[in-house]
Amino acid sequence: MGVADAWRGPLLCSLAMVLVGSTVVVSKLIAQDIEPFAATVLRHALALPVFLVLMRWHGQRLPRLGRRDALLLTVQAAAGSVGYSVLLILGVKLASASDAGIVAGTLPAAAALFSALLLGERPGWRLVAAIARATAGVMAGAAAPGEGTAHGAGNSTRLAGIALVLAAVACEAVFILASKRLSQPLPALALSTLMSGGGLLLSALPAWWVAQVAPPSAFSAPALAALLYYAWVPTVGGFLLWYAGSACTSGVRASLATVWLPVSALLLSSVFLGESILAWQWLGLACVVAAVLLAARPGRQGTGE
Repeated sequence: MGVADAWRGPLLCSLAMVLVGSTVVVSKLIAQDIEPFAATVLRHALALPVFLVLMRWHGQRLPRLGRRDALLLTVQAAAGSVGYSVLLILGVKLASASDAGIVAGTLPAAAALFSALLLGERPGWRLVAAIARATAGVMAGAAAPGEGTAHGAGNSTRLAGIALVLAAVACEAVFILASKRLSQPLPALALSTLMSGGGLLLSALPAWWVAQVAPPSAFSAPALAALLYYAWVPTVGGFLLWYAGSACTSGVRASLATVWLPVSALLLSSVFLGESILAWQWLGLACVVAAVLLAARPGRQGTGE
């Protein structure tokens, strides 16, 4: 594998995770005025037509799926297209976006564990070291004194929000790697379309039920703008980038690219929400960059690196 090929998959996956990281910020805006299941329905209702137009433009059709693959994709859509979105919106309503960014730092470890246990991949020493360094880096922000409580959230409320974000991270770990268990690879555009369509179908009934018992959503201009961004940038762009990248790299190496999710979330929460980044968090970001550079170097064949 050449240097360019070694970088291509991780680079595309990293760009996807930068976009996914921005969902932490926009979820904070959405959570203020739109019910999470309603937001998820609208997100996919806005994204699906874009995917269908792209499918027609490229002359592609949705593949015929066996029962096993259809079930696997349904689980993937339930976890990532619905579970991640709903749990993240609920989580950032109770905790700060920077808290959520720090907690999202557990994603590389969760994804790597998923790769080892369910995909049977054995990471080499370099990837293990890189994942450990990246995880330590993003979790260093948790040691920052006073972080989270400074944003006005009570401790119990903040802990509940963090627990919801952790659940969202678990859903995302399933989502980003489950497609590697398919009986045959599917094109990135077809997979993205199926994920968006599945997310729309799976969130429609819960959204209807919640609408019967919960106060109506406000649909303010900032929340709607955030929802449009969520649908057309992280959903359309993020899905396509991730599936294209993960198709040409291993599950473990793709899992390392997820470190860019908390980096993106932390930086964007500072820029757009005015949340502070403390010294420990800057140190964590430096560790993340060093880890990505370590893992991106192509290893020797046969070494398992």
